[in-house]
Amino acid sequence: MVVPRKSLGQNFLRDENVARNIVGTVNPGKEDVVLEIGPGTGVLTAHLVPAAGRYIGVEIDRRSLDLLRMRFPEAEFVEGDILAIRLSDLRIPVGSRLRIVGNIPYYITSEILFWVLDQRMFIGDATLMMQWEVAKRLTAQPRSKDYGILSVVVQMYMIPEVKFRVSANSFYPKPAVDSAVVHLGERPEVPPHPETAFRTVVRGTFGKRRKTLLNSLRYLGYSEQALRAMRFDLGRRPEELTGEEFLELTRELERCSPRMPISRT
Repeated sequence: MVVPRKSLGQNFLRDENVARNIVGTVNPGKEDVVLEIGPGTGVLTAHLVPAAGRYIGVEIDRRSLDLLRMRFPEAEFVEGDILAIRLSDLRIPVGSRLRIVGNIPYYITSEILFWVLDQRMFIGDATLMMQWEVAKRLTAQPRSKDYGILSVVVQMYMIPEVKFRVSANSFYPKPAVDSAVVHLGERPEVPPHPETAFRTVVRGTFGKRRKTLLNSLRYLGYSEQALRAMRFDLGRRPEELTGEEFLELTRELERCSPRMPISRT
C-alpha cells in the first residue's frame, strides 16, 4: 500500500462509485488518447485503461509508478511532474483526441489549469477533480463573489461545467473540504488576441479588485495621461467586466500604450 505524502498533496480517491461516475463523464472510446494526471493507486486507471484506445499516466511518485506498471502492463506511464510535460512530445497520432483526466492536487490546481490552457491546441477536453471552491470560481459570472482571474481566463479559452460534487469522505486521507468534478470543453471559437497581454491585464486588475480599472492599471505601469485618453470606461471595477470586455480593454491598452508590461501566467 502506498502511504499518501503530504508534500505531494496526495489525497487518494477510494470511492469506486465516484470513479465510475468520473469515467462515465469522460466516456472514453477506442478513438481516444487518455492522459491521466497522477493516477496514484489506480482507482480511475482501472476503468480508463480498458476503455481508451491509448492510455498515458503521468505520475511523479516512484512508489505509485512501480505498482501501476505491474498492475497495468499494457498501459503507458511517464514518470515526472505534469507541469513539465509537453504534449507535443507525446507523439499523438493526427486525428486522435487527447483527453485529460485527473484527481489533481489542491495546491497546484491553478498551475495545472493554466497548463491545460497553454496546450489546449493538443487537447479535446479535460475532466478534473478539484477543490469545490475552485470549481465554483471556474463557472462564476461577473458581479459575483467567486468571479475572478480563473473565471475570466478559463472561460475565455474553454467551456467549464461542474458535473458533480464529491464528499471529502471519498478520499484517503480525508481532506478538509469537498471536491468537485469539472469538465472543460473545447470552445469552438476564441477571438484572436494577444494572450500574454490579456492575462496580464486580467491578473493585474484583479490584484487590485477593490480599485477602479483606472487605479489598478496605473499599478501596471500605464501613465494616467494614456489611460484617460482611452475610450473604455475605466471607472468600473474588474469584477464587473465580462471576458469579452477584458479583450476590448486589452486591445485599447495596446492601441494607447503599445509597450505594456509583460508577465507570464
